[in-house]
Amino acid sequence: MKVKAKLKKGVTVVKVLASSPMVGKEESELKKTPIEFITHITARINGNVIWEASTGPFLSKNPYFKFAFKGGKKGEKVVVDWVDSKGKTKKSSKKIK
Repeated sequence: MKVKAKLKKGVTVVKVLASSPMVGKEESELKKTPIEFITHITARINGNVIWEASTGPFLSKNPYFKFAFKGGKKGEKVVVDWVDSKGKTKKSSKKIK
């Protein structure tokens, strides 16, 4: 997972490129691959949730997320984590530039 966070005019823009096959039941049966997709993704600063989303296999492979919020400061760390359909978690972080 790649994370970028940039502060501009008081608004922090965060971009996340997730690495996941995003394969649902139908596609799994057609391609004979295991079901695997991101079910929940959350972004935090200092333990406080700033953005979250529930997803499913309807997203494309390696989905891209972009969101903005007010209140971030340069040097603060944005932590992004997710849970997939198999219960596995991934976590990545980046300091705001």
